[in-house]
Amino acid sequence: MHKFPVIGLTLDAEEPGGYSKFPWYALRQNYFTAVREAGGLPIALPHDAAAAAAYLALCDGILVTGGAFDVDPALYGDTSLHETVSLKPARTDFELAITRAALAANKPVLGICGGEQLLAVALGGTLIQHIPDSIANALAHEQPNPRDQPGHTIAITADTLLARIVGSAAMAVNSAHHQAVATPGPGAMVNALAPDGVIEGIEHPGYRFALGVQWHPEFKVDTQDIAILRAFVDAARG
Repeated sequence: MHKFPVIGLTLDAEEPGGYSKFPWYALRQNYFTAVREAGGLPIALPHDAAAAAAYLALCDGILVTGGAFDVDPALYGDTSLHETVSLKPARTDFELAITRAALAANKPVLGICGGEQLLAVALGGTLIQHIPDSIANALAHEQPNPRDQPGHTIAITADTLLARIVGSAAMAVNSAHHQAVATPGPGAMVNALAPDGVIEGIEHPGYRFALGVQWHPEFKVDTQDIAILRAFVDAARG
């Protein structure tokens, strides 16, 4: 076992423009610095679904990151496609492949924002394609204030992994999503809710560590955010 658990972080991908005139990968620095602060050694994973097992073999845990895109509704059995849905098929294919492989190997998985939604789909769950069209009087889950500030609070379900990690019944969270988990999948459970009833966290007790949070703990807007990352890295120690 490594002195520092190796944590594979999924990258985002963009088409030409901005950083490069050719297609490029990207990820905010604070994903990496937060994993290091939590005691892990982060490495970046490009989108090669055929090599998912080989990449997983290098890692002690998998962190599925967020991004401004959506999981294809067809992957959770929804034949409709909301006009707001934006797809990145190669990224989703890789993330599903490595997440399912990690779960099968019982290696820890942490899903953040879109990564939580991806984890739900990997577990057989479903998503809400556009919160404003599905939830009456919904909060602004695409918060207008900066992402390094809280947008709303969440209520944490007692007797869950998340509750044990943070030791609290509530947290302040940052919010940057227009979709949400609708159902967490067979055997999985909801561990956090926003005041408007939107699911903010899921977990599956049948695995060593399978946790998804809809907010971005790498920004550490709540004092307990780093505890989530530390618990994930500690689980990856074996």
